[in-house]
Amino acid sequence: MAAPPTPCCWRCSPTPASAPWWWAAPIRADPASPGPDRAVADGLEQARAALECGDYGRCQRLLAPLLEEHGVSTRFGAELRLLLATAQMGQGDTEAAAATCRSLRACRDANLRTQARELQEVLEAPALQRPREWSMTLPSLGEMEPLEGQVRALARRGRRRRLPEPPPPPPTGATKAPLGFAVVVLVLLLLTALLAGCVDLDTQLRFTAPGRLQISQTSRSLTGQPLPWQRQLARSLQDSPFQIRQRHGELRLRAPSLPAGQALALLSASVDQAADLAAIDLPPPQLRSVERNWLLGVRQRIDLELDLRPLQPLPGLNLAVTLEPLQPRAVLRAEPLPARPLPRGNGSKAPPALRWRLQPGALNRLELSCWRWSRLGLGALGVALLLALVSLLQRLRLAAGFGLPQLPA
Repeated sequence: MAAPPTPCCWRCSPTPASAPWWWAAPIRADPASPGPDRAVADGLEQARAALECGDYGRCQRLLAPLLEEHGVSTRFGAELRLLLATAQMGQGDTEAAAATCRSLRACRDANLRTQARELQEVLEAPALQRPREWSMTLPSLGEMEPLEGQVRALARRGRRRRLPEPPPPPPTGATKAPLGFAVVVLVLLLLTALLAGCVDLDTQLRFTAPGRLQISQTSRSLTGQPLPWQRQLARSLQDSPFQIRQRHGELRLRAPSLPAGQALALLSASVDQAADLAAIDLPPPQLRSVERNWLLGVRQRIDLELDLRPLQPLPGLNLAVTLEPLQPRAVLRAEPLPARPLPRGNGSKAPPALRWRLQPGALNRLELSCWRWSRLGLGALGVALLLALVSLLQRLRLAAGFGLPQLPA
């Protein structure tokens, strides 16, 4: 006689004990939504009780009048149909349960539509063949040989077989530390620390002119050898505006000077590509740029938001953003780590720059607001001021009685 199969999924035993995660979907109710009247609520509770007791036919009969009163587009009607699909699964009628789930596409509740779609995908999934090793079959008692003869044969073999030698006595004395095992563990820990996140990634934003931005990215491998991630990133960005240069363990990406909107879009695309190659599910970065041209200069406001909460901190992983030329007073907000000015040597003519380190496992935000003065606008203003000054001096000369300037006789 074959033993009953062991339940392997919710199809074999659709009960709350065997599949509580799925039963919670059709029974869950939203306390904020208006509920039905008392009679309908009693009918729903009776249907749930019948479903929990395994009386799927009675559950369907109790749900039938409720389904006629409540349409599939309402939330309560959708919950009733999810309960009906669960009862149909209990009876083994997966086709009817799948049809009930398909009818819930007309529901206005997006959450219930998602639950119905997930249940439909499970119902329409192909059934897997269960290996024979997972079931145990007991032979028929009439076909078994008598145990008496087997016991006698085993007794004869036991007499002929020699007794095993006794085990050696346990070791005594002071316990010695396993030096070899400790060395192996230490080597593995060092390799893990070196190869886990050994990369230094620096993104540089350079404001070349009012309304224009130049992006450069540099990734350095701390081992001095190019990482597979760097090679894949270089190949994936071949068709992009970046100029790619790779030398040993350093990969440099340099884009030409572009309008601020295009440059930020290029930066967002490169960050998404790098996250995909590293198998890290990062939200898309939020990069916003607002500019106002006042002829004399451009008022810029840039907001950067990088959500690195899915990225766990790793040893040797350094992420930073360098902005130049930029004064510290242009930073309105930088979190969780502040933006610090880069030190300049004595007599250095390098423009002022800021370095903002990113914190893995946190939400990083940076807000900038600054003026980018236009040389043409400032020159035009200077010429206008000089002309006004000359006109004023000429008027004062005429008022003093000197007359207009004349050539010498």
